[in-house]
Amino acid sequence: MKLYYDFHIHSGLSPCGDNEMTPNNIVNMAKLYDLDVIALTDHNSTLNCRAVMEAGKEIGLTVIPGMELCTSEEVHLVCLFSDLKSSEKFGNYIRSTLPPIRNKPTVFGDQLVFDKDDNVLGFEHTLLITASTVSTNDAVAVVESYGGICFPAHIDRNSYSIISNLGIIDDSFGFKLAEVFDLDTLENLKSQHPHLNNLKILSSSDAHYLEHLRLKENFIEAEENSIEAIFNFLKSPC
Repeated sequence: MKLYYDFHIHSGLSPCGDNEMTPNNIVNMAKLYDLDVIALTDHNSTLNCRAVMEAGKEIGLTVIPGMELCTSEEVHLVCLFSDLKSSEKFGNYIRSTLPPIRNKPTVFGDQLVFDKDDNVLGFEHTLLITASTVSTNDAVAVVESYGGICFPAHIDRNSYSIISNLGIIDDSFGFKLAEVFDLDTLENLKSQHPHLNNLKILSSSDAHYLEHLRLKENFIEAEENSIEAIFNFLKSPC
């Protein structure tokens, strides 16, 4: 079956995310846009995955717990997990790899932790937009050890992408997928980086504001609308 998706969405936990990116606002906007499945991928944290998954369940929207990991080379990777418990364990690990820099809300923005009813439970005080100590070379193995999958984010952008920061993408990293923000850039990217022909390509919004969620445009084929079936598709050969 076709599943329309957006696998790269931030909540108000990400300091650059709008405070209106609450669990219910996110899932209801996704429903309004006729999406079947979304992933919550805040910067270096999974603290809001539980609330967004619970809000999604109430309206029949599949929500994959995830994170946008910033590696030691400041490459952004989308990390997706098959269950909440694994994502939270990974989130705790990544928090331990971040430098002890305190967030300054007036400079970087709030880092809000919500419950499923959009109530603010508290704030994450460690700044989440810094680089972890996890390297891009090690990321696939580290994420897989927590039962997840990861892939380079927005490879067509000029900052925080594997191509802009490292200049290459090849099989040495172990990625099976990659994300582009704009699919119109893909053919040119493939001509410059032929290894992309060996990867499954996804395109998501990287939404930090509600209106930036991806409309019903891109879909995957899965046996059913479940995280297990979606993971089976994402892990299958190109």
